[in-house]
Amino acid sequence: MIKLRIFIADDERPAREYLKSILREFETAEVIGESDNGGSAVVFIRELKPDLALLDLQMPQLSGLEVVRELKPQEMPLVAFVTAFDDHAIQAFELNAVDYLLKPVEASRLRHTLNRAADRLDNTDWREQENLRIESTIETYDADLRSEPLTRIPVKVRESIRLVPTDEIASIVADGELLHIHTIAGQRFLINFRLKDIEVRLDKQKFVRASRGSLVNLTHVDSFSPMPGGTYLIKLADGREIASSRVQSKLLRDKLLKL
Repeated sequence: MIKLRIFIADDERPAREYLKSILREFETAEVIGESDNGGSAVVFIRELKPDLALLDLQMPQLSGLEVVRELKPQEMPLVAFVTAFDDHAIQAFELNAVDYLLKPVEASRLRHTLNRAADRLDNTDWREQENLRIESTIETYDADLRSEPLTRIPVKVRESIRLVPTDEIASIVADGELLHIHTIAGQRFLINFRLKDIEVRLDKQKFVRASRGSLVNLTHVDSFSPMPGGTYLIKLADGREIASSRVQSKLLRDKLLKL
């Protein structure tokens, strides 16, 4: 029996373990490797040459889409993106016949993905077709995101829903599956959402990562104070201070803090 050789990339270990637990039940599937970030995913895909890569859409270093951008046409496996609900991504995937899995992934949907992958591998020009689908998907997704960044975020306040303008948000800080939204006026709201999923919906010219668990609005940043180890203490106009991580500090230096 020929098995699909599968590679998994997701920055959340429970998500990777969950996918592996489902795949163990399928006789036609074999997990040959995994990664917790996009950068190493590129390296492993090149080395392991999987038939199918299950890529989380949002990961550190490189997103799922950026991973496939890094791969040469001859290195491209079949790809299925794993994502939380994202209108922009789903529209791009469906328009270009690219497979995707919504979290939490259902076993029946994953089985459909494996069957579809096996069918595509039977075609002699599958790699060329996959490259065309992925390239078109990236163009569709990028164009959609550029045209519609979030301008307001719905938050629950008692029994009503308030729409908080993103221009008034100074920072967003993650606490597990919860996000603390801090406004320039000193208000704080709590929503059940993942930071990396809301990050892709925000204006990238305004909101940047300070660390793995925080975003800051550059419009409301007063100063960056250098700290030991090459990091920064970011002082916001609302009086709050957020420490940047070492990785993000390097990105901030390269992209923002140099003339």
